[in-house]
Amino acid sequence: MNNLVHPNDALFKGEKAFPVIPSCEHFAGSEKLILKALQIQAELGPIFNITCDCEDGAAAGQEREHAEMIVRVLNSEANVHKMAGVRIHDYTHAAWRQDVDIFVKNIGELVAYITIPKSTNAAQVREMISYIQNKCRECGIQREIPIHVLIETHGALHEVFEIAALPWIQVLDFGLMDFVSGHHGAIPASAMRSPGQFEHRLLARAKAEVVAAALMHGIVPAHNVSLDLKNVEATFNDASRARNEFGFLRMWS
Repeated sequence: MNNLVHPNDALFKGEKAFPVIPSCEHFAGSEKLILKALQIQAELGPIFNITCDCEDGAAAGQEREHAEMIVRVLNSEANVHKMAGVRIHDYTHAAWRQDVDIFVKNIGELVAYITIPKSTNAAQVREMISYIQNKCRECGIQREIPIHVLIETHGALHEVFEIAALPWIQVLDFGLMDFVSGHHGAIPASAMRSPGQFEHRLLARAKAEVVAAALMHGIVPAHNVSLDLKNVEATFNDASRARNEFGFLRMWS
């Protein structure tokens, strides 16, 4: 009689293990909201990440001051669990290199990750990651800073598998609102909420592509925020559908 083989030994184990990170990520764009989020994190424990936002948080002309504020807050005692990352400006914005310079130099050893938004192709992401890597070497940073990449444009979705293969990437985020906006009305605004965000064919296809690319390369796919945050049941249902129907392993708050 043949010896039985346990499924753990018989089944394909995959090619790359996923990083173990929280399943929830909260965005905050002002000093007040960042401090509030850090306070909640300190009370609840290290169960979610906080993304300190430069892209939507910094007022025009105040990009340096905003980045320096984030550095000050994350270097303070308020950052108990050291689980806060940053979202820098996009490739077309003049401040993205300045953001990287400030963050790598001042919090390169403690920032949880750097999020890259609104790329339109893999070449842009590759250049931004290369700049971050070079700045880390220049500043003597001994670690790989995890990179999160937002997939929220036609071009990024078209090259999502190439993007997912780039170094240092930990998470692929799906950006629903900008992706819908980029369709110039072809996708109705109602599809930014449930059930449309899961059932519209173009959105379902986009989400499936992002998840497939992420899982293929052993990185975490993250789902967009629910717009019904005040409705606990709706938020739970959105998270459940994202996880069970599409395979997302993380979601924005």
